[in-house]
Amino acid sequence: MTQTRIGIIGGSGLYDMAEVTERESVSVRTPFGDPSGPYVVGTLRGRRVAFLARHGAGHRLSPSDLNYRANIFGFKTLGVEYLLSASAVGSLKEEYKPLDIVIPDQFFDRTKGRVSTFFGRGLVAHVTFAHPFCRILSRLASEAGRACGATVHTGGTYVCMEGPQFSTLAESKLYRSWGMDVIGMTNLQEAKLAREAEICYTTVALVTDYDCWHPDHDAVTVDMVIANLVQNAATAQRLMADAVERLPFERTCECASALKYALITRPDAVPGAVREELEPLVGKYLTAEAAR
Repeated sequence: MTQTRIGIIGGSGLYDMAEVTERESVSVRTPFGDPSGPYVVGTLRGRRVAFLARHGAGHRLSPSDLNYRANIFGFKTLGVEYLLSASAVGSLKEEYKPLDIVIPDQFFDRTKGRVSTFFGRGLVAHVTFAHPFCRILSRLASEAGRACGATVHTGGTYVCMEGPQFSTLAESKLYRSWGMDVIGMTNLQEAKLAREAEICYTTVALVTDYDCWHPDHDAVTVDMVIANLVQNAATAQRLMADAVERLPFERTCECASALKYALITRPDAVPGAVREELEPLVGKYLTAEAAR
């Protein structure tokens, strides 16, 4: 199978990419269990892509139940180097209106106990994460959004909450007082794991509501979210397709070599089983170290 260098994660409301042709369904087995479902591998604007519906067929997986490690590891084994992720978010600022798109550049973590690393079990790694999104890929996504006529805001902080309940009014007001920009439930773990997998990653945050701080949105409902997502889905598909058309770029970013100086365990101390499981991630580095 031809290497697939571009991946797309579809969130709530974005369960498919209509333009993808020459499709095949690819099931991937990982050391971390099963991804959310089979990857749809095909051609989009002349590029080979792999699409994964984050919440599975029929939207049956909640944010806390997602197997983030399997999802990202699956993309890695398919050869993915660039990963575009679409996600529904609530807005924490008046100027970020429902149906707008935000390309954030920072995260604030409010999740509880989610596994968000491939490492441990005898192999320790500490990747840098000061800038959690690929700046080059984020710029391309912003340009693609504007090219397709969307209102795009570049930069801002994404609060990743645990869910599945929406925020309390006190929480929503607190996040606003901290200067946070949007709030969602899924993207932080993806970004951390993509960095460990040396995959360029960005989020296309689709604003569905104002969260409950806004007097007109003090009772956020799924119906409200879905209604706006349906409208946003067509825009999101055009944005993703346009961004794909602009890829690939030369990977001189920090994402491409995130593990180069991150592995701290002595190669001869790494358990054989862990070395074998993580071969797609660390093989080139452990082999190089062992050869010295």
